[in-house]
Amino acid sequence: MADDKTKRDFRDRDRVSADEDYEVRHFANKVGLTVQQVRELIKQHGNYRKTLEREAHKLRGD
Repeated sequence: MADDKTKRDFRDRDRVSADEDYEVRHFANKVGLTVQQVRELIKQHGNYRKTLEREAHKLRGD
């Protein structure tokens, strides 16, 4: 029996987990910051992806 494709949970995708090194590295590469800078942003602004992207652009001066 196949998985039920209607029962999907996307809550995890709108956050960056500071506990998962691969997520922090991936996000850092995506926005052009260092891993340490991303960890500082998470401490300051929380782990919502959209907020972190906005703050990363501000930090980079975009």
